[in-house]
Amino acid sequence: MDVVVTGRHCEITDAFRGHCAEKLEKLEKHDHRIIRVHVEVDCEPNPRQHDKSIHVELTAFSKGPVVRAEAAADHQMGALDLALDKMASQMRRAADRRRVHRGRRAPVSVGQALADVVPDLGETVEATEPDDAQDRSVGPIDVTGDGPLVVREKTHPATPMTLDQAMYEMELVGHDFYLFVDKESERPSVVYRRRGYDYGVISLDLES
Repeated sequence: MDVVVTGRHCEITDAFRGHCAEKLEKLEKHDHRIIRVHVEVDCEPNPRQHDKSIHVELTAFSKGPVVRAEAAADHQMGALDLALDKMASQMRRAADRRRVHRGRRAPVSVGQALADVVPDLGETVEATEPDDAQDRSVGPIDVTGDGPLVVREKTHPATPMTLDQAMYEMELVGHDFYLFVDKESERPSVVYRRRGYDYGVISLDLES
């Protein structure tokens, strides 16, 4: 397994590179197919968050889906350990899901999953805007008021997949949701985590 370490706004010492290689070897017991792990260290200090001034992002490339985890701390070693713990946890959860669903003969489609999902019925709160709110533009979006808005655009290639595969990849990237194209219906869909191992699915009907 190759380990590539890069730094932004900081120098990466040989001692830290060796520490990364030694620590990341533990990931192979969770996924023996790992080929390369990219460690990106961002050392741009934030005076308001001194305890999170160092940000580490791990990206593991293997013969399967890409696994990603990130964490922040006040020093490189601490941020690396936190990110490594997150990645190991994601790999364990994904492995548990594969074992639970191994006996299933046919993959579940979004249509089948939606039939079992009961929508949450809660109180709807209508947002109100202050009378003195002013319109402003943030990138391509018009915003009313002074509320913070961070616009970050990402485009990913999409290969149609089953719900099972989408849930598996969601565990690997460590997110609470995963956007994908359903293999059966060819609809854009989102699977999201609700409580524990309880999931929900939202699908878009482009023809309506």
